Amino acid sequence: MSDKSNVILDHESINHKIRRMAYQIFESNVDEEEIILAGIAENGYLLAKKIKLVLSKISGKEITLCKVVIDKKNPRSAVKTSLKVEDYTNKSIVLVDDVLNSGTTLVYGVKHFLDVPLKRFKTAVLVNRNHKKYPVKADFKGLSLSTTIKEHITVDLEGKEHSAVLE
Repeated sequence: MSDKSNVILDHESINHKIRRMAYQIFESNVDEEEIILAGIAENGYLLAKKIKLVLSKISGKEITLCKVVIDKKNPRSAVKTSLKVEDYTNKSIVLVDDVLNSGTTLVYGVKHFLDVPLKRFKTAVLVNRNHKKYPVKADFKGLSLSTTIKEHITVDLEGKEHSAVLE
């Protein structure tokens, strides 16, 4: 990890943001029997798993995890998911990623799910950088942060201490 002064979210803050996002997702899906959390590999999926833990405790609803694999170097290639299409057809989906930079990854994830009839579709990110080149937004966000294009945010959700660092 980098200099402590560059930490924008520490472990406690990240856990607080995850809890708040879980409550927002629950409130948005209060009438649903099942919520699908589709996490973009790798960090988006880790974030989705952490949201699922909280959401399962507070909602009593069936929460299904789906891993979404997008080739970030070639995002036009086929998107792969750990669920079959029929598993999320006519369901409520929340597409989850750790950081919303330009919106490229999120927009290709959104495109994949829009090829299927859904009941509801929302997006969630831990950090929204406000540098989008595509008209995609995060419905649920932990932190909105204006940065320069040259700056980078690294999110660490593995291990015992989570952090988000501005570099």
